[in-house]
Amino acid sequence: MARNLIAMLIVIAGYGVCFAQASGNVNYSQSGGKSRAEQNERNKRMPTKEEAPPTGDSMFIEASVLMNLKADEYVAIFGVLEECSAVPECNQKMDSTIAQFAGELKKLGIGSEDIFVDFAAQNKIYGFQVEENIAKEKLAGFELKKNVSIHYKDKLLLDKLVTAAAEAKIFDLIKVDYIVTDTGIVQTRLMEEATKVIKKKAAEYEKLLGVKLLPPGQVYAAKPSIYYPTEMYDSYTAQESERIIGYNDRQRYTVQGARKSRTFFFNGLDANGFDRVINPVIIEPVIQFTLYFKVKYEIEQAKNK
Repeated sequence: MARNLIAMLIVIAGYGVCFAQASGNVNYSQSGGKSRAEQNERNKRMPTKEEAPPTGDSMFIEASVLMNLKADEYVAIFGVLEECSAVPECNQKMDSTIAQFAGELKKLGIGSEDIFVDFAAQNKIYGFQVEENIAKEKLAGFELKKNVSIHYKDKLLLDKLVTAAAEAKIFDLIKVDYIVTDTGIVQTRLMEEATKVIKKKAAEYEKLLGVKLLPPGQVYAAKPSIYYPTEMYDSYTAQESERIIGYNDRQRYTVQGARKSRTFFFNGLDANGFDRVINPVIIEPVIQFTLYFKVKYEIEQAKNK
């Protein structure tokens, strides 16, 4: 079994640097993150068509491990937009805005090596010119979009970054990427914990069921997953409203609804369905690593008299 485990460690450890995301307006496009992650974990446990079922002289032992991990570094991305009647004017205003933003960031100790400006798009803007009963569409101006990425290590710096952006009239925080610099260590830890679970279950089965499992075990599945904070945000709108029931009343009134605010919150995976959870207490958005590990053991058969 040791040979099989080492082989799986080599495969899983080669994931490189990990990026995760949390916070920002990108959350408006996400909902039901936890339910999707839970479904993915259930799918990993389903046997594949190629997977041979256990026989009368073999059995499977499974382990599922979850690890919650805080980030080592962060990258915040802000969106900058300028609308003007001519392209040169847009470029000039954009350069001025970004220069002011960079100046505010310098006050926070963030140098040019930790700032990158990405050209996103330049579009034409069309409007309508109304003459009598004809609304004719015509070119009205141009729109220039750029993204500013900022690398930092102190998670408490984000509020100051938002304030610095507001000073430069930038109000669009797109997202925050969470970075784990060495996922190899994480994957190795997951494999170690999953192996402990497998060995513990094997010993319990031998004791409780009176079977003798023959080494080495055959690795049937080792399925890792990484869930980023942006994927794990859910939202809700908490409100109660009156309704106009009568038909005549609905015809009489034009209803102008109030704006209902949506609440976003990090809703990560919990211990449900996992044999072991590493760092179980979550008080902030974290990167969640999981591993589903499945091993097949042969069962020693009683000798015929």
